Amino acid sequence: MSTYKKIRGTTVQNNAGNLPSAVDGQLWYDSTNAVFKHQYPNVTAAGAWSTGGSLNTARRRLPGAGTQTAALAISGTADPPLYAQVESYNGSSWTEIADVNTSREEHAAAGTQTAALTFGGKSGSAIGNTENWNGTSWTEVNDLNTARQELTGDGATNTAAIAIAGAPQRTVVETWNGTSWTETTDLNSGRGSFRGGAGTTTSALAFGGYTTTYVSLTESWNGSAWTEVSDLNTSGGYGGNTIGDSNTSALAVGGYTGTADTANTEEWNGSSWTETSNLPTATANNGAAGTSTSGLTFAGRNPSVTTATYEWLGAGQPVGAWSTGGSLNTARKAMASSGIGTQTAALSVGGQPTSSPNTANVESYNGTSWSETTDINTARNSSAATGTSTSGLVFFGNDGPGSSILNESWNGSTWTEVADGNTARRTLAAGGTDNTSALAFGGYTGTVRTGVTESWNGSAWTELNDLNTARNSLAGAGIVPAALAFGGSGPTAPYGNTELWNGTSWTEVNDLNTSRRDPAGAGTSNDALAFGGETPGDIRKTETEEWNGSNWTEVADLSTARQQLGGVGTTTAALGFGGQDGPTFTAVTEEWSSSSKTIQTITTS
Repeated sequence: MSTYKKIRGTTVQNNAGNLPSAVDGQLWYDSTNAVFKHQYPNVTAAGAWSTGGSLNTARRRLPGAGTQTAALAISGTADPPLYAQVESYNGSSWTEIADVNTSREEHAAAGTQTAALTFGGKSGSAIGNTENWNGTSWTEVNDLNTARQELTGDGATNTAAIAIAGAPQRTVVETWNGTSWTETTDLNSGRGSFRGGAGTTTSALAFGGYTTTYVSLTESWNGSAWTEVSDLNTSGGYGGNTIGDSNTSALAVGGYTGTADTANTEEWNGSSWTETSNLPTATANNGAAGTSTSGLTFAGRNPSVTTATYEWLGAGQPVGAWSTGGSLNTARKAMASSGIGTQTAALSVGGQPTSSPNTANVESYNGTSWSETTDINTARNSSAATGTSTSGLVFFGNDGPGSSILNESWNGSTWTEVADGNTARRTLAAGGTDNTSALAFGGYTGTVRTGVTESWNGSAWTELNDLNTARNSLAGAGIVPAALAFGGSGPTAPYGNTELWNGTSWTEVNDLNTSRRDPAGAGTSNDALAFGGETPGDIRKTETEEWNGSNWTEVADLSTARQQLGGVGTTTAALGFGGQDGPTFTAVTEEWSSSSKTIQTITTS
């Protein structure tokens, strides 16, 4: 008989309460409660869409090939013109590459970013033209035997593909062997305008489409025959082609139901379709690539032709979470933004406590608790800071009379006044590495919101190019040559605007999902967190969003809704502390982990 020790290589550990050192799957005995327990990771129960980098050219009626992080978008139309353009996706942005030889729409594709095939479609009329991509250029090769449009197609490479049916109500299916097309077993139900297709020459799926009406039919291919299987939940055509790698794993994404475009997303598990998280926007005639666990859809109409790109992550992804840390000794808001340190070695600098307009108080966090350390020389709130717990900088802010240009350097034990900034302001954001390298941007001068950007080199501040959108009460992340600015306050409402700094200038990129002022930030220019903040009506927020270099995705909320909180760290280990959670100020500290765990009690009978 097997024992736990034989299976796991260790005995069951005895511990009074939960076991801090437990690894995933480990069993232990909680002697305090007289129960067995084990730990496992939290993962997402359903997949979700997030915004990706936009195409350069808006279009629809196009296919895709490749993966979520290495895809092709091939030709298409803007009604008119008809395009020959091809774009390549690297997981964050699209780049134009060599055109196909024949402009077309309503065609199909197969393969990878470096070895693809496109075939059929419409170029004035239905065509059978096939083109092969070798990673550099497109070459015309042997045509389909039956010219057609509105077909679907699949295939893992440019040497093995399948072309399925097409308009008008065709059943013909052909396979490609790298040289020529061969007719094989017909589809059972002739149709075109598919909602999608997926798979390979030996394991494929065709679903939805148009016969004399829009249908929900799904057929499965085993390499020799088609079999009707469970229908889609939502009938339709003109959906994303192609997400899925076999007849047991696919996504149906968007499409047209006969009355309206849809945002509907359905997931196929080999036996049935399940409705899952919808696209952010109803879309039809979209292109697609990737798999049911890591997919991509792009372009289409919503209702006009669009450049929008959306990335899909399936269920089973690690779930980040906030947990309670040690509270500040002094509750306060408006500490130095952008922050000094890490999750386990941080400083909370200045701010506004309940008892006075501002404070010089500084507290140090060691991963467990806060302790008071050396005060800054000038009490202030709404300043900015950057660096580490042994080499930091705090600058600008509100020192009582008004906006300040004061700048202080930290060496791990004392604060020293150093060269002032150029533009006095408060409620700004920052990035940087230590007390010799910082970037300050945005803020409020006392009379106007500003987009002014200044860099610090250890001895002086230099003015650089302004933000595109002047604002205050924003958050920031990153370093002097590569920073991110997000959120903030405008004349009438909070902003969701996000701007990326490349060392020379700011570029507007994808907005936050929740526009807000006074959020906190952590991370880098291509890997950041935004958390907390305020929306109109004095509504404090718990929302946390994660930036992947191209788009923001909502992740697990803070436990305490608040604005003007402090934030430091990374997307894997961040810290949020203090802030205003209503009419009062708070000392609450929360710690972010990109992966969280569940402890389960094992019941016996």
